[in-house]
Amino acid sequence: MTPVLIVLNAGSSSLKFQVFDMPDEAEPRLAWKGLYEGLGGDAHFIVRDTNGAILDERSWDPGEELGHEEALMHLIAWLREHQEGRKLVAIGHRVVHGGAAFSSPVLVDESVLQSLEVLVPLAPLHQPHNLEPIRIVRRRLPGMPQVACFDTSFHQSQSDIATLFALPREMRERGVRRYGFHGLSYDYIASVLKHYDPRLAEGRVIVAHLGNGASLCALQGGVSIATTMGFSALDGLPMGTRCGAIDAGVVFFMLREMKLSPEAAERILYTESGLLGVSGLSNDMRVLRANAAANVDSRRAIDLFVYRILREIGSLVAALGGIDGLIFTAGIGENDAATRAEVASGLAWAGLTLDERANSTGGPRISTGAGPDVWVIPTNEELVIARQTRSVLSAAQTRLAS
Repeated sequence: MTPVLIVLNAGSSSLKFQVFDMPDEAEPRLAWKGLYEGLGGDAHFIVRDTNGAILDERSWDPGEELGHEEALMHLIAWLREHQEGRKLVAIGHRVVHGGAAFSSPVLVDESVLQSLEVLVPLAPLHQPHNLEPIRIVRRRLPGMPQVACFDTSFHQSQSDIATLFALPREMRERGVRRYGFHGLSYDYIASVLKHYDPRLAEGRVIVAHLGNGASLCALQGGVSIATTMGFSALDGLPMGTRCGAIDAGVVFFMLREMKLSPEAAERILYTESGLLGVSGLSNDMRVLRANAAANVDSRRAIDLFVYRILREIGSLVAALGGIDGLIFTAGIGENDAATRAEVASGLAWAGLTLDERANSTGGPRISTGAGPDVWVIPTNEELVIARQTRSVLSAAQTRLAS
């Protein structure tokens, strides 16, 4: 039977999944992908094949109370009905925060799970949801190997100075430092860039992961040198609903002058700010673009997004000592030609010259001339999780055999 693994990415009311075949000594191969959304309410399940064709779909009424546990067990049952000579051998999980302790993916046991739970205060809106499916599997499928793959681990290569805040040592010792996120996405881009441009893969590259969550990463020879996110996934660029970098004094103002509770302030910064907060309309760049001509706040949100990208790229160019290439990825980066054009225009000082026709069709190479190369490369975080899960399982089997 062909061994398969499930890759899970859990949100507060959603469960994304991909199923990979694991042929011997070959790259994990996508078999199915799907999503549960509306968990806890009007739940909906959909699964597609590798061509995007719908294989199955189902909805549940709110009274049926489908949560993450019921969704996960429904998925396991669905796989058993459709496995066609396949056998589930492991589950890989996206976990946002690995802290300083986890610099690589890890096979989950009780001590690992407890260590990851300690990190919940560092990522309060992500970590609990990432860990919930791990608990469910340990309870409902005891003995099933599970591997945690971290968004922070890719940035462990950064220098000590790059991770420091100018705060008392005691705070550093309690874990207050720059970690960086979106590491699974940057790991994928670093792994495939050599197939697009071998020379650039060894050079000074800035990757723009622009989606509802957004950040930038400076790569030197495929290794993370600096990134815009820091202690939490709130830092850096403005995002769909997150504020990005902000003067800490604003938080004190919210608490003291506006009399907000810490929970209320956190909710505003994470879920009511960013493109949504500035525009007052939407966190979706497509909606903002469609309304930009008539709605000044929509235009302002777009302009701020691009302005902050350009400011942060400037800082990363300084960290790298120059720039050889710029990579756009994730939802906005891969699909919004206008944002790419505005960013490229703002980087004319660095020698970037955009090929407008290539940009309008999505590239992949969208630059021209002798300046830094600009590429559009779709990310694939799930494949990275599948690769890492396979690697961890292989290492564990080798240890057992020795």
